[in-house]
Amino acid sequence: MPVPKRRTTSSKRDMRRANYDKVAPPNLVPCSNCSAPSLPHRVCAACGHYRGKAVLVKKESSDDGTPSAGGQ
Repeated sequence: MPVPKRRTTSSKRDMRRANYDKVAPPNLVPCSNCSAPSLPHRVCAACGHYRGKAVLVKKESSDDGTPSAGGQ
């Protein structure tokens, strides 16, 4: 059974552990309809368009901030 010839230094050990939980920033691209930053290959959260077509219809929100009594 193979055994390490030399002891791993604390520097090498820590460098190996430092790369475990790296988080890459999301790649944002401008929306072709409204130029808002959005994730690629996903519907724009600002306008609801995807590849030049309206996929989601944005609802009008009330300005007073109170929730509507939808189903009750």
